Amino acid sequence: MLVLRGLIGGLFQLMVFAALLLIPAGTWDWPRALCFLLVYGLVNSVSIVTLARLAPASLEARLTAPSAESQPIADRVVTPFFILAILAWFAFIPIDVFRLRLMPSPPVSVSVFGVILSLAGYVAIWTTLFQNAFAAPIVKDQSERGQVLIDTGLYGRIRHPFYLGMLLFFMGLTLWLESCAGVLVLLLPIVFMVARIRVEEKTLKKTLPGYTDYTERVRYRLVPFVW
Repeated sequence: MLVLRGLIGGLFQLMVFAALLLIPAGTWDWPRALCFLLVYGLVNSVSIVTLARLAPASLEARLTAPSAESQPIADRVVTPFFILAILAWFAFIPIDVFRLRLMPSPPVSVSVFGVILSLAGYVAIWTTLFQNAFAAPIVKDQSERGQVLIDTGLYGRIRHPFYLGMLLFFMGLTLWLESCAGVLVLLLPIVFMVARIRVEEKTLKKTLPGYTDYTERVRYRLVPFVW
């Protein structure tokens, strides 16, 4: 059942987040982390159920086991490093908060701004999934699925709204968890994110009709008016 598979996947993701935050922290006494895990778990479950009902093809694309047959070699190299960089960044946050304290904790107003930023990123991620049924976990040729160009909604503004959503979500989260240094360390995943975007665009130009023209119409890849 699609909903059940989605909820199991969401639970696994939540458990990974909990392990990466609480194990390095060495304590359960971290109200902000516990609040994040509780709210994220609830909201993510609702989002998964909603996506399964309104856009099941999008959820199926995210849950289908990746096949590397048509995955470019460059993406096979970049993707593991991208994932490892994200996991390392998550683990760095509690280490910084409880041990390193590389920078002063942000004021409450900045932490609240982080919540807003993270929420905006989360909305962007799920809006992207609703709008694009071909947002697969790996870069690959999806011609066999009848992939078509998506150039409306968020894709009418930037070419990779899913990655922008991730970036906003992570930036907001590290501010909420009171690690300003985490914003700087986030540069490591961003390096691999940019590399993956370049691999993805190169693949799409070869396999998706109209994508080259689309890149000329929508100039910005990740951040409007920047890049």
